[in-house]
Amino acid sequence: MGKTTIFGHKDSSNIRVNRSRQINRKQGEFCKFIIPQKIDFLAINSLNSLSLLSVTNSQGPTPPVAGAILRPLIGGLCNDSGGITVMMTLPRRLSTAVACFQFFLFVCICNAERYNTRILATQSEKHGEEYCAMYDICGARSDGKVLNCPFGSPSVKPDDLLSAKIQSLCPTISGNICCTEAQFDTLRTQVQQAIPFLVGCPACLRNFLNLFCELTCSPHQSQFINVTSISKIKNNMTVGGIDYYITDTFGEGLFDSCKDVKFGTMNSRAIEFVGASAKNFKEWFAFIGRKADLQVPGSPYGINFRPDADVATGMKPMNVTTYSCGDTSLGCSCGDCPSSPVCSSSTLSSPHNKGSCSVKIGSLKARCVEVSLAIVYIILASLFLAWGLFYKRGARKTSLRTRPLVNVTNGGDQVQHVHGKKDKNIPMQMPEDNPQIASGVQLSVVQGYMAKTFRLYGAWVARNPVIVLCSSLAVVLLLGLGLIRFQVETRPEKLWVGHGSRAAEEKQYFDSHLAPFYRIEQLLLATKPLATHEKPPSIVTEENIKLLFAIQDKVDGIRANYTGSLVSLTDICMKPLGEACATQSILQYYKMDPKNFENYGGIEHAEYCFQHYTSDENCMSAFKGPLEPSTALGGFSGSNYSEASAFIITYPVNNVIDKESNETKRAIAWEKAFIKLVEDELLPMVASKNLTLSYSSESSIEEELKRESTADAITILISYLVMFAYISLALGDTPRFTSFYISSKVLLGLSGVMLVMLSVIASVGFFSAIGVKSTLIIMEVIPFLVLAVGVDNMCILVHAVKRQQVELPLEGRISNALAEVGPSITLASLSEVLAFAVGSFIPMPACRVFSMFAALAILLDFLLQVTAFVALIVFDFMRAEDQRIDCFPCIKASSSVSDTDQVNNQRKSGLLTRYMKEVHAPILGLWVVKLVVIAVFAALSLASIALCTRIQPGLEQQIVMPRDSYLQGYFNNVSEYLRIGPPLYFVVKNYNYSSESRHTNQLCSINHCDANSLLNEISKASLVPTSSYIAKPAASWLDDFLVWVSPEAFGCCRKFTNGSYCPPDDQPPCCSSSDGSCSTNGFCKDCTTCFRHSDFQNDRPTTPQFKEKLPWFLDSLPSADCAKGGHGAYTNSVELTGFENGIIQTSSFRTYHTPLNKQVDFVNSMRAAREFSSRVSDSLNIEVFPYSVFYMFFEQYLDIWKTALISLAIAIGAVFVVCLVITCSLWSSSIIVLVLVMILVDMLGVMAILNIQLNAVSVVNLVMSVGIAVEFCVHITHAFLVSSGDRDQRTKEALGTMGASVFSGITITKLVGVIVLCFSRTEIFVVYYFQMYLALVLLGFLHGLIFLPVVLSMFGPPSRRVLIERKEDNKSSASSSL
Repeated sequence: MGKTTIFGHKDSSNIRVNRSRQINRKQGEFCKFIIPQKIDFLAINSLNSLSLLSVTNSQGPTPPVAGAILRPLIGGLCNDSGGITVMMTLPRRLSTAVACFQFFLFVCICNAERYNTRILATQSEKHGEEYCAMYDICGARSDGKVLNCPFGSPSVKPDDLLSAKIQSLCPTISGNICCTEAQFDTLRTQVQQAIPFLVGCPACLRNFLNLFCELTCSPHQSQFINVTSISKIKNNMTVGGIDYYITDTFGEGLFDSCKDVKFGTMNSRAIEFVGASAKNFKEWFAFIGRKADLQVPGSPYGINFRPDADVATGMKPMNVTTYSCGDTSLGCSCGDCPSSPVCSSSTLSSPHNKGSCSVKIGSLKARCVEVSLAIVYIILASLFLAWGLFYKRGARKTSLRTRPLVNVTNGGDQVQHVHGKKDKNIPMQMPEDNPQIASGVQLSVVQGYMAKTFRLYGAWVARNPVIVLCSSLAVVLLLGLGLIRFQVETRPEKLWVGHGSRAAEEKQYFDSHLAPFYRIEQLLLATKPLATHEKPPSIVTEENIKLLFAIQDKVDGIRANYTGSLVSLTDICMKPLGEACATQSILQYYKMDPKNFENYGGIEHAEYCFQHYTSDENCMSAFKGPLEPSTALGGFSGSNYSEASAFIITYPVNNVIDKESNETKRAIAWEKAFIKLVEDELLPMVASKNLTLSYSSESSIEEELKRESTADAITILISYLVMFAYISLALGDTPRFTSFYISSKVLLGLSGVMLVMLSVIASVGFFSAIGVKSTLIIMEVIPFLVLAVGVDNMCILVHAVKRQQVELPLEGRISNALAEVGPSITLASLSEVLAFAVGSFIPMPACRVFSMFAALAILLDFLLQVTAFVALIVFDFMRAEDQRIDCFPCIKASSSVSDTDQVNNQRKSGLLTRYMKEVHAPILGLWVVKLVVIAVFAALSLASIALCTRIQPGLEQQIVMPRDSYLQGYFNNVSEYLRIGPPLYFVVKNYNYSSESRHTNQLCSINHCDANSLLNEISKASLVPTSSYIAKPAASWLDDFLVWVSPEAFGCCRKFTNGSYCPPDDQPPCCSSSDGSCSTNGFCKDCTTCFRHSDFQNDRPTTPQFKEKLPWFLDSLPSADCAKGGHGAYTNSVELTGFENGIIQTSSFRTYHTPLNKQVDFVNSMRAAREFSSRVSDSLNIEVFPYSVFYMFFEQYLDIWKTALISLAIAIGAVFVVCLVITCSLWSSSIIVLVLVMILVDMLGVMAILNIQLNAVSVVNLVMSVGIAVEFCVHITHAFLVSSGDRDQRTKEALGTMGASVFSGITITKLVGVIVLCFSRTEIFVVYYFQMYLALVLLGFLHGLIFLPVVLSMFGPPSRRVLIERKEDNKSSASSSL
């Protein structure tokens, strides 16, 4: 056999083949013109084909056989060009010329016939047994590839040494052989390139070796080999082409045994390298048989594999028995042979995909939960309406029977007896009708104590406003001093990854024991669609590749300044195999050199490399590794790389654990220069070519977050000005032209807004003082939030004071007002603080810190309101009573405004109050309206429950960035164009490689490994990527190491006679010229394989062997002679620290996730990887965990629903307990909790409609919604409790008393504070704060002022008002039960 290498080559000889055919045709025609036809006939008979008279190589046509035969006889009649010319000088006389020509022609014919006779004689015994079709080596091409002799000969008996050598490689060949020792050495040298790829599956390797052993050395070679073309090399005849007759049975058996064999280093199949990704054995044979160009790996002559042998001529196709990969004698691992019966019985159970249950009604397809809830609603609504109609009819009958009685309660309650008897509802008119009966409120113990305390406190504040104001401001300002230690956290891992996170701990473990994942700098260059909804054109054009070279030239020219030194890409880039950066770019197919673009054939070379990137050396990258097209191209479908619409250029940069190290700072300096280059030069360059360019660096997110922190300062300022203007109007009296400058509350409103700011400053100062860093959310959201929440109590306090009798002194009015509203605002504020505090248990740091800051700010704001703001109210009312002008209290107005006007103005009910009492409450009191309200709100809640199932976990990266950030386009393009998923590492702890341990076979995936080993299970999981999210088999350093040390891979692990490491022959020189271990050509000599099979224990290296050779393997460079070298591919995959003890503390096996385009894909892929690792760890009793760079950011979403429900339950429980303790009414507390739950459920429904994802931000918002929603409920409920009359009358009284305050002081203030957020430049504030809080305010308003009053009017608790009969010496009380 000639030097037939296993790796293929680019078929760049098509043009030369066509040219050769033209030359052959001309030569044939020329010979026909000169030589008689019988010469042609003889030539055809002797060589089987006229076309074989001329055989081409890469330098042009070689001399034809006929010319070679005739040349010695006629002195150059046939020249080297293949044409036959007459070299004589024509004589003057024609007869002499004719005679001379006839003489030479006769000599030519005679010699040709004599040669043909000899060839024919050979042909008669050519196809017999024990006969060779080609024997020995007769020449070599200019690139050194040897060529066999084309002449047959009987097979020969080898000596014992050669026979033993042949048997070691070709056990099917025994007895005589058809190869010399030189031929066998050539065979052995060439197949050693393929052995490392296939040795993991002995059946495949055996079949593969049989194919070439039979071709080279079989004693029956002539039965299935036919020489079809002959070449002449230095006057020697050599084989130019052969037919190799082989049965389809053998071909199918060979391909089936090898098609699934892995090549772990590249996370791919070996067939991609040794067979150019052949899909069947015919494609594989066509690849193997292709004749290689000079200096290109491949066969030195063409091999035509044919199944149709001519039996009549003695031909018989080669049909050596093939071994199935499932054969027990040569069994392969399950990873290399998933079809094996052993493997199919142990197939890993893939995670069950829970299909969503759905019901199809006509053309409408609805989920089962939606249909179920609809049925439940219909049943409940029907029952409720039926009850409502029945109850109303019964109430009418009772009303008719009891009409003569005076005091009958609504709904048929008992008659009220004044003298000592109790009833649930007391008519509110009774105290007025009967002057001997007074009314009072019997509060709960806690409420009574709080009311008494607030009454005394209010009187004290009214007497000492200066002391209260100064002391409260002093405390707040003291806390604000902590701002001197104020810091903002912008590092993503510190913002979004919780302390103690499993993923964070695993990342820390991975980084410290192996190596941190490299930094990524990336460019995405894409074409634009020619029209809307059209597919963008391909980007793989000559013009675009040249543009890419220009871009690369500018990137290479970046020189960033760091502490006076210049930093270039080559200084920081990752260089796995030498001095070249491992840049992932299509330019690697041209070795990153623009000169090679034309030299390699332009765009055609890139398109060729898309299919042969693993097999052609010309397609290898500058960093000496294959470049998978899917890493450098985007926007294609399947493997149609030529249709790609985007170039993806990735610059991997070295990373270190210490983020403050010089290495990191140098990288950041270069990244900043890189971003500046893109913005200043590359974007205009790309735009001129009608292309788009998106870009990112490792530090881009952090830099954009820093820029974002100051982006909305104007928005914050405007929001406070708007709130100040509204508060000034809301706190003031009804405007009158004659007194507005006195009755207005501008100065009071401004003071209240300042108190809110001071509470935020004090909160931030306190946490800064104890070392807690602030976040972007705190700086932008808390001011709005506290302002919206804190202003409510201001309105309630001022309105309460204004409701008091003007005849009372100011001290009494302040005291009564605090006693009236103090318990309710305390209840609301305490509920808000507790709800915000619950958010501090969320593991995400940004949300946890936000909750802590917000809870303290709201608590401080409440304390300032009941201290400093009450004191300010005292000052403001004193100002108004003293006729001093608002904003200018030093100026006293004239006494033209009478006290009576002020009194009337203060006693007069506002428009909103009259609307609530005279319009809103009566409408809600209608029975039909009540039924409709209950039905509608119940429908909203059930619909929201159905919609909850549509909420997806996650947090889109685009939302976190500013709207004008360049990362917005980058994130969108990554999702659109990327066709490969993130790397996934399975990390193994404490691998015991000693001979006594079974860990090796429990992990590896080559022969003799366990069927359920880790790597076999990963390989099987990659067969179901839709559920496992694993795209490829894992790159296994362990498999490659076991192959590398095996005796079969004789070109890999080699040693000198002194026991030192001997590199492969294609990595010369292996020694210095003075050393005696080198041959003349620089190759190593006196090298032997490291081990024999007998040296191993159970076909595995012993503990000392493993310990000694593993460092060799990790330092060995991969090359053609040994592709299994571990340097580069596995340099950071094994921790060698302490491995001498027989335990490798940490090692990793790399694979890839499938492309992940949605947040839910990231979450599900992480969940699937963890479930897989847990299952394998339990099965093998080995600790294994998965790691990918994105895990720590997505871990929170694995149990986000559980976290959300638990947090909401705690918050609701806390509010319920507070309400129960303060009111001592289980009835009213339950109604408040019911309304809160309905608001939360509706909030979830709104999230589903607005596509707001469930994450820590939204969970914190939901938890805080509990506290904020309390305000919409507690004041109305409290007013209902202390009112007298039947339920309808008490509802009307509660709406008249607190409805206006809830609307103007709670709803409107929150709307004003929240609406400003819609102008934020950051999407996260618009989505998660503006939209969610706006929905909360609207839902709170609807539930608090519509649903809650209806529920109270139908099912409200009894009144707390007590009637007292006035007598001269005796007072008897009548109180109602709770």
